[in-house]
Amino acid sequence: MTIPPPPPPPPFISSGPDPDSDSGPDSEAGAGSPGVGSGAAARGAVPYGTPEAPRVAVRGEAVLEFDPEIARVWVTVSARGTDRRTALEDLTQRNARALELVRGYGEAVEKLETGTFSVQPELTDKGRRERVHAYHGRVRLTAVVRDFTVLGELTTRLADLELTTVEGPAWALRPGSAAHRTARQQAVREAVTRAREYAGALGASLVALVELADLGAENSGAPPMPAAPGGMMRSGYGGGAPEVTPLALEPQRQTVRAHVNARFVMSRPVLD
Repeated sequence: MTIPPPPPPPPFISSGPDPDSDSGPDSEAGAGSPGVGSGAAARGAVPYGTPEAPRVAVRGEAVLEFDPEIARVWVTVSARGTDRRTALEDLTQRNARALELVRGYGEAVEKLETGTFSVQPELTDKGRRERVHAYHGRVRLTAVVRDFTVLGELTTRLADLELTTVEGPAWALRPGSAAHRTARQQAVREAVTRAREYAGALGASLVALVELADLGAENSGAPPMPAAPGGMMRSGYGGGAPEVTPLALEPQRQTVRAHVNARFVMSRPVLD
């Protein structure tokens, strides 16, 4: 007698996860699903602080004024003649006189540099053929003055030279001036003071510094434009008087600004 095999079990239909299974939102099976992370990732650090360790973010600012340290003066020496060689000779002589005058002030002038030099022909407007009517020559000098007591006399004497243009002065601080460091330190102290005031208003205190950064350190903007130079003085044809009354120049105070962003961890506030 042959015994028939038992019938197959009925199919199992599930409407949800098996409570006895290890699969779930925090299991490896769900780790690859979009929007579902592992339990360790879900328990990661919170970037914005916690009720037990809240964070406070502040901005520190400092706006200070300092006396200028240097003054820049731009000198343009010109020459004009119907002959190229004559124009060059006149330009060479006038440039030499300007350089000699500036160098005569010794250590009062921190730097003297020659910038652009040009000689170009001037063509006549009439006629079909190109004809040179005259030649124009220019040399541009830059002088950085540290002793302001001679600045008025120097600029006046330069402006008294023949066919010479003087622009300036442009007051400034040196790039490595201690004034910039003073402003940055003041901005940091302002940030700490402001953060303490916020924490104190909640009955808490600062615990640790989380971040300190210059404003715009990650996305720095365009550098500030330099200050515009002062007035322009032009000399005419022929020499001036033997003695020239020096200009009275008052140095312009320089404004230095510093900004920082700071984040602190503070103790748990008292909200009663």
